[in-house]
Amino acid sequence: MSKFPAIQKSNNKVNYYQQSLDEIDEIKRKGYRPKLLLHACCAPCATFPLEFLSEVFDCTILYNNSNIYPSDEYHRRLNELKNYLEKINSTNSHPIQLVEVPYNNEEYTKKLEPLKDYPEGSMRCITCYTLRMHEAYQYAANHQFDYFTTVMTISRQKDSQKLNEIGSKLQAQFPTVKYFYSDFKKKQGIDRGRELSMQYNLYRQQYCGCIFSYQEYLKRKV
Repeated sequence: MSKFPAIQKSNNKVNYYQQSLDEIDEIKRKGYRPKLLLHACCAPCATFPLEFLSEVFDCTILYNNSNIYPSDEYHRRLNELKNYLEKINSTNSHPIQLVEVPYNNEEYTKKLEPLKDYPEGSMRCITCYTLRMHEAYQYAANHQFDYFTTVMTISRQKDSQKLNEIGSKLQAQFPTVKYFYSDFKKKQGIDRGRELSMQYNLYRQQYCGCIFSYQEYLKRKV
């Protein structure tokens, strides 16, 4: 057992799902379509969030996931996302754009190396979420987006409270871009995501992404 305990889940139990509904109602009341930058780690995790958001937002996906190891896995997830977007954009009146940030796993891994012995779901993962969300939020601010959010709250393995707390802190750093609070897994969102993944026969990865989660995955296979 690791000597590093997993981080306790946040005690700040905010209903971020309801906040997302309230924000959408307010946008509809104002009668406009804001530009939203959506950080996405893979196609399966993007399915339901895009369905949920596309009704009211002009969405652009940012694929900035240099944490993913090895490079073949990074490109497999990216290509699956591209293929998925091509399919849904063929019938979408508001096509979803995709922006890819250059892949630099070596530099990214150096940032996580001091936390390599921490277990999945602990400080290593929180640091990883923060790094990627910060980079994506910076992009949103530099390119005049109205909103930013991440698909990661769709995952049962990720603490939505923590992710939204990160988003709230980043909004203070980038005040021109509003953070869209979410809990995409709620109200059968996670089930709808699985349904869409099956419908489009999407590749579903077996580990989170970084070299350390990859090594843990290989150990589980033995």
